Amino acid sequence: MMENKKALLVIDMQKGSFTHKTPRFDSTGVVNRINVLADLFRQKDFPVLFIQHDGNGSGEFEKGSPEWQLLDTLKVHSTDLLIDKYVNDIFYRSKLETKLAELNVQELVITGCATDFCVASTIQSALTKDYDITVVADGHTTADRPHLKAEKIIEHYNWVWQNMIPTKGKITVENCDSIAKNFTCTTVKLV
Repeated sequence: MMENKKALLVIDMQKGSFTHKTPRFDSTGVVNRINVLADLFRQKDFPVLFIQHDGNGSGEFEKGSPEWQLLDTLKVHSTDLLIDKYVNDIFYRSKLETKLAELNVQELVITGCATDFCVASTIQSALTKDYDITVVADGHTTADRPHLKAEKIIEHYNWVWQNMIPTKGKITVENCDSIAKNFTCTTVKLV
């Protein structure tokens, strides 16, 4: 029987979401942490999935347009998978769930943009589908909103996710360093 794998989801880290009109909190740090985790996932032969919003005729984020492209600072490898999404919840009418089943993935490590929209929608949807979820506490970002600064939004959602009632799956919130440390720690049996 094949072992269940974990997958790294990188949501909407696209050029159109990171403009001078839409500054994101700690975007350089978030990209760097995503790159660190993606390298660790690849070393373990775990899938890295880049999720890209496709405006699908709306005139924004049209597939292939400059704003649809992933950020240049993200390290994307030929072995990584690209999945289109059409609404906030990346599971809605996308190929994600089918691809995760093909790969025998039951644990999702979630990063990306925007905390309060696509990241939050995806986490709640994944919970109802009984995935085990690790939210990278310092691996998602958003912009300031009319009534709340981005840093507080991120802090609030990390708190919400830490206190959600899990389904058959579980949900944890950990920072990148903690996840990376757990990835690199291996027990060696001496014979």
